[in-house]
Amino acid sequence: MATFVLIHGAGDVGWYWHSVEDALRARGHDTVAPDLPCDDDSAGLPEYADTVVEAVGDRTDLIVVAQSLGGFTAPLVCDRVTVKLLVLVAPMIPAPAEAPANYWAHTRYGQEARDHYDDTIALFYQDVPPELAAEALKRTRGQSEARMGEASPLRAWPDVPTRVLICRDDRLLPTVFQRRVARERLGITPDEIDGGHTPALSRPRELTDRLEAYAAEQGLLGDRDEPAASRRPGGGTPSR
Repeated sequence: MATFVLIHGAGDVGWYWHSVEDALRARGHDTVAPDLPCDDDSAGLPEYADTVVEAVGDRTDLIVVAQSLGGFTAPLVCDRVTVKLLVLVAPMIPAPAEAPANYWAHTRYGQEARDHYDDTIALFYQDVPPELAAEALKRTRGQSEARMGEASPLRAWPDVPTRVLICRDDRLLPTVFQRRVARERLGITPDEIDGGHTPALSRPRELTDRLEAYAAEQGLLGDRDEPAASRRPGGGTPSR
């Protein structure tokens, strides 16, 4: 079975993945979902990657799954441990040596037609049950910007099979934008699911099905029957 290494987004905590972790463990997989030091002004991308690698320890058969800003940390982890698959969910997809603070300008984000939302719930959690959205807000931390202007130590995209999974109702990273960036930066056509920017909270079962389907593609289900969702979803084509 696989070990899913789950990397949260900006200003968040590993709890974000709790429902997905429960579902994956119920299916026999191992999971790791560390809290990144995202509220620490002294920590940058190298320290984020250190935290994940330390949490992984000596686990094997790794599938790294990264949400949003976690897309900047994930390839650094893949450079340091042996990873069978990288899955980017509603992601920021970095270019080599790119600083997170420069992502928006480099990807021409400001030129995309999109609605604007001032309310955090409306932007990130519009389809999350209200009680769960309130709990998520209680648990979030301030995202330090102190080192987000530093160039990433990433020199080239890791030689790891990569999937991109985007959300059709994402208000922060619209699908048109995500498809373009995935194509331009990775040569990948993303898979798509319904929902907003935080599918681990709004659609944990569907997200879990997708992740296990990806595990099946890498032969990480052992002798188990593959789930129905293991048929190639969405037509995404990996470049690596």
